[in-house]
Amino acid sequence: MRILSIQSSVAYGHVGNSAAVFPLQRLGHEVWPVLTVHFSNHTGYGAWRGPLLDPADVREVIAGIDDRGVLGSADAVLSGYQGDPAVGAVVLDTVARVKQLNPDAVYCCDPVMGDVGRGMFVRPGIPEFMRDTVVPAADVITPNHFELDFLAGTTTRTLDEVLAAVDVVRERGPRDVLVTSVLHDEVPAEHLEVVAVSDEGAWAVTTPLLPISPNGCGDVTAALYLAHLRSTGSPGTALERTTASVFAILEATLAAGTREIQLVAAQEAIATPPATFSARRLR
Repeated sequence: MRILSIQSSVAYGHVGNSAAVFPLQRLGHEVWPVLTVHFSNHTGYGAWRGPLLDPADVREVIAGIDDRGVLGSADAVLSGYQGDPAVGAVVLDTVARVKQLNPDAVYCCDPVMGDVGRGMFVRPGIPEFMRDTVVPAADVITPNHFELDFLAGTTTRTLDEVLAAVDVVRERGPRDVLVTSVLHDEVPAEHLEVVAVSDEGAWAVTTPLLPISPNGCGDVTAALYLAHLRSTGSPGTALERTTASVFAILEATLAAGTREIQLVAAQEAIATPPATFSARRLR
């Protein structure tokens, strides 16, 4: 599979394309990374250096790929954090161009906006832009529980409410939805769930809640779910493989005692996901 990934990049650590490209390549996929920023490190450190790329420059890079006559061979477009509506416009124009050339291509969007305990951490206006403009154009989205509630305009506390919120969002466009970090009334203590919903049904995996929350896990999750969903055609299988690999990455990170996720150390669990979790069918 050939994936055009339009995301941020850091020299040190793993977020954005620096988190997504290696796992996709380790699975044997061709990745064309297009950078929206190139920072020294992720912004969670509170200080960083490097350029925020002008949306016109991002557009030029993509135009150059189109000049090679290969843009239509892309099977998917992947995007994550969009800090500027102008960058979002470049992403959406690119998705439209790729789909014009290849109607079978899909767009996977990780609608990065906020999280429980932190609230919204993007600029004012970005959440509404994601909800009203970007998400309806996507085929696959991977929000966390907090982001799902915002997209659906509700607060969910039970699994049935989570599924109802997913249905609201799916009615606006995306057919495949992966919801991460799901906490509802029936989740056992010290655990969380990941829920996948598609036209074929809905599935959930319950995983232990590890005592770390490093940056970049959402970027890895979106990339892996896109890859496994497209290669297997099964949301349940994609859910099992994605959660197994991400959990292995988190375990390796916890064991190493590092702030940055241990992608390289856990690469075998990325290339060959262990049979750690079984997805249960919800409907």
